[in-house]
Amino acid sequence: MTSIMVATDGSAGASRAVEAAAEIAKALACNLLIVTVADRLLGEEVRQLPHSSVSTGDVLAALTAQTLSAAEARARQLGVQQVEARTSWGDVTQSLLDIAASGSIKMIVVGRRGRGHVAGLLLGSVSHKLVSLAPCAVVVVP
Repeated sequence: MTSIMVATDGSAGASRAVEAAAEIAKALACNLLIVTVADRLLGEEVRQLPHSSVSTGDVLAALTAQTLSAAEARARQLGVQQVEARTSWGDVTQSLLDIAASGSIKMIVVGRRGRGHVAGLLLGSVSHKLVSLAPCAVVVVP
């Protein structure tokens, strides 16, 4: 079955993207794949937290699980029947492109801005790169 993929990092822009993707998936009776990508920048942020006995991997896993759980709950609340949540690791743009190229993804929905404001200004935003490189339609939600 055709799927719509939405990327989330838990930011306000990503939350708007999840809502838009859920509405589209519901209207088109599509599956919704919700993806969060843990990258090395997020790992660096976690390592700067006050030292504790909890490992960086544990904190990252908890953060991604929380982000996905909230997004999945919102999609179901909006009426999407088939929702899958997935965590990917590595470069955000490349991870999303790899997922889109590997299956039945017909559309990617992303927020215009996520958590990486400074990195986006220096390196180009994830949404901008996806619009240029994705093998399918990309919807950028303001």
